[in-house]
Amino acid sequence: MSDMPLSDAKKRLIDVLKRTPSITALGLADRLRLTDVAVRQHLLALEGHGLVQQQRSKPDGRGRPAVLWRLTDLAQELFPDRHAELTVGLIQATRQALGEEGLGRVINVRAKQQIKAYLDIVPGSTTPLGERLKVLADQRTLEGYMAEVVPRGYEGYLLIEHHCPICDAAKSCVGLCDAELDMFRAVLGPEVSVERTEHLIQEGQRCVYQITLA
Repeated sequence: MSDMPLSDAKKRLIDVLKRTPSITALGLADRLRLTDVAVRQHLLALEGHGLVQQQRSKPDGRGRPAVLWRLTDLAQELFPDRHAELTVGLIQATRQALGEEGLGRVINVRAKQQIKAYLDIVPGSTTPLGERLKVLADQRTLEGYMAEVVPRGYEGYLLIEHHCPICDAAKSCVGLCDAELDMFRAVLGPEVSVERTEHLIQEGQRCVYQITLA
């Protein structure tokens, strides 16, 4: 996420772009009651931080196509996201409707889907363990876990996840964390030992897994 400080004018500009998917700088100036020069300065600053992008409109007649501005995917992080609240609500509703056993079945189905997807990405046992873990960590980072692999010599490796994008859900349902540990074990295979040594939702600062060849 961009760490750019946003002035009131830039916040208003972003708000207009959120409500109007693509618009010209002149259109923004009119909506915001600012000068064209001021709006362009704000846009260029926001573009430099990856929050807005330009696109050309389709040609219309002989004139040059207009330059339209829109928000990037990065800018969407500036707006409220209640997916965590929704996930916790769905867990609670599933527990109420199906009981703990039913919730467990749902988690198991999801875990099997994850294992299948990861097995398509992570190399098999013929690839050195360190390389396999690097692929796994890269995938976890793409999913928001900020994962890294730290070699520990004869002690194997540490897989460290500095962030948990499902932390609220995990606090509501510990079974998610259990399924995650089982998923790592299934993906890495029976010749690899995986033990969680630090747990974010149990007063840890992060989640850490000790990984060694069994």
